[in-house]
Amino acid sequence: MLSKQQIAQRIAREVKNGQYINLGIGIPTLVANYIPEDLEIVLQSENGLLGIGPFPTEEEIDPDLINAGKQTITMVKGSAIFNSADSFAMIRGGHVHLTILGAMEVSENGDIANWKIPGKMVKGMGGAMDLVASAENIIVAMQHCSKSGDSKLLPECTLPITGIRCVKKIVTDLAVLEIHPQGGFILKERAPGVSVDEIKQKTAGKLIIEGEIPEMIF
Repeated sequence: MLSKQQIAQRIAREVKNGQYINLGIGIPTLVANYIPEDLEIVLQSENGLLGIGPFPTEEEIDPDLINAGKQTITMVKGSAIFNSADSFAMIRGGHVHLTILGAMEVSENGDIANWKIPGKMVKGMGGAMDLVASAENIIVAMQHCSKSGDSKLLPECTLPITGIRCVKKIVTDLAVLEIHPQGGFILKERAPGVSVDEIKQKTAGKLIIEGEIPEMIF
């Protein structure tokens, strides 16, 4: 199975030149460390920063410079800082090409639940609902199963929904999957050493398998 860093590394291969990209909290923030150097992209944070760089070394840490998840970050040349109202105007205006989010559950129709577990305290929705409603493309980075071993890829989400029919692709510690337009998880790649049978066993939603499934390339 892939580590969180390897999931982020695989997702970085989905990034295209010239894109404006929002990275959600958790695994998605790690993607910033694996962006190919030959690509010119701009990372956006909903707390008001355009032009996020890799995570800082100890010498580079500035406690006043943080992303939406309150992690310290770096800025690249040409970065801009502005208020969160302007940041959300950018998101709601459809100016973010790619959003990479974590999730607690994803349904076979592309619904995502990633903000609340009933009975547990949460700080708020954050920017997730705006992002899933406005981004051109949404990729989810997540573990395939919960800590208790239950599949997080389901026929229907059981947790409060963040967005409906919005997820395009999912990268887990076991596989790369795409959402079929008529519903279902299309298995595109498997993690090195992981069998198709294991992915079948750990996917509760409809799994679509077409031909030989290659191992992921990093």
